[in-house]
Amino acid sequence: MRRMRIAVVVAAALALAAAAAAAAPKGKAGPTKLTVWVGWSSATHELKSFKSLVAEYDAKHSEVQVDVVGNINDDKILAAIRGGNAPDVVSSFTPSNVGSFCTSGAWIDLAPYLNKDHINVDIFPKATQYYTQYAGKRCALPLLADTFGLYYNRTLFKKAGLTRPPKTMSELAAYAKKLTQKNADGSLKVVGYTPFSGFYDGAPVKAIRNAQSWAAQFMDAKGHSILGSDPAWAKALKWQKNLIDWYGYSKLVRFQAGLGDEFSASNAFELGKLAMAEDGEWRVAFIQNEHPGLQYGTAPMPVADDHPQLYGSGYINGTIIGIPKGVKHGDQAWALVKYLTTNSHFLAQFSNEIRNVPTTKASLTSPEIKPDPHFATFLKIFGNPKSTTSPITAVGAAYQDLIENFVVKYQAGHAKDLVGGLKNVDKQIDAQLAQAKKGGRVP
Repeated sequence: MRRMRIAVVVAAALALAAAAAAAAPKGKAGPTKLTVWVGWSSATHELKSFKSLVAEYDAKHSEVQVDVVGNINDDKILAAIRGGNAPDVVSSFTPSNVGSFCTSGAWIDLAPYLNKDHINVDIFPKATQYYTQYAGKRCALPLLADTFGLYYNRTLFKKAGLTRPPKTMSELAAYAKKLTQKNADGSLKVVGYTPFSGFYDGAPVKAIRNAQSWAAQFMDAKGHSILGSDPAWAKALKWQKNLIDWYGYSKLVRFQAGLGDEFSASNAFELGKLAMAEDGEWRVAFIQNEHPGLQYGTAPMPVADDHPQLYGSGYINGTIIGIPKGVKHGDQAWALVKYLTTNSHFLAQFSNEIRNVPTTKASLTSPEIKPDPHFATFLKIFGNPKSTTSPITAVGAAYQDLIENFVVKYQAGHAKDLVGGLKNVDKQIDAQLAQAKKGGRVP
């Protein structure tokens, strides 16, 4: 999507409001100006689509004037909240940060608004309910979801004599090797599949998504990290490194350095330089907009050979939206948030535009959703009861960075003791969580 740059200074906002009131007919107030910050980039079609659909709401609600600003990340949001000049509505591509948003109060609790309007959160699927709350506080709501699956180039498959997508991790490795093409000097020309953490949408959750194909667990019943004691993690990372070693680490690094930007028409899969890629459902819209002639297919990600029951499931994530601490127009901000997260027409249309999964049960089956076999794969993954997401903790996504830091060293050959390294990551994660319980983590 799962990509605004404005700080609303209180004094300026008040001055503008006063000027608008003075210019309005006597007895009538001017529209309340709402600023919405989103992560979608002006470099892609996604921000344009969101703005056009929000304009529909704006046109029907003369009491407000909505300004959408893109290219915003969580650091910008938290800086604005600290500075006391946050916008009215904020969204994020990182639901893993909900734990810190909720516990710190950076995003306000939406329960009073939900209760006032008699909205039962069961209108959202379970996974999205989980990653929009923490410790009993619901400080966010889902705004479309992401599910990850396998994209494969049908033309390259046909040339290699492959007739169906791989279903197991051993098949994925074998397919990757068969589909790889090299230049005369031995450098990589076309890569079958890269499991490289840090490449494209690979950081910081590539290793996490990969491990979940082995049914890897994160924490025990007491909330302690168990990466080093759950053998699934070691199995997943060994598979990842074995394939990287087959290519040659340095060769793969050079190949990836020469590829185009992930969110551009030069995306490696779209240009046929990657025969298979793990990616989110949004890639369907990018391909349609940028390379509509590409012959490709979509499928669930392969799973560990000894966990065939997991095939068809996948990793779920998504955009979240909420109201920041210190908001000046709470009721108007809530009315907009409610519309963006519960209105089936908006959700279906936005899903059609950017091909993210709609996030209410009603919109998931809306007749307004455009049929597309490529996209249908991800709707099925989203609905699979075995699909999972990352744990929501009080430290937000920080624990993922610790995992990623180790994986990057391991895949490069700089960490020889895999299990020992994972146990050290466990200690670091447990220390983070303990510090958060003491109130040491405040945005």
